[in-house]
Amino acid sequence: MNFKERFLAGEIEFEVIDDYIVEWNNSDTTETLAKFLGLNGEEEAVWIDESDDALKNMLEKQKMA
Repeated sequence: MNFKERFLAGEIEFEVIDDYIVEWNNSDTTETLAKFLGLNGEEEAVWIDESDDALKNMLEKQKMA
């Protein structure tokens, strides 16, 4: 499972995203960071253009749906 799937399932806290970023940086994967985390284009844009908190809020809304 990727970061987004585990977060939405309630298995991990949002702050664990930092561990996933470190894992991605240390891997040989050719995937983009967004794909590695499981983020779609809209989520990636919010994260880049706004903030970690904006992404967290967006994912929290999905968790509640």
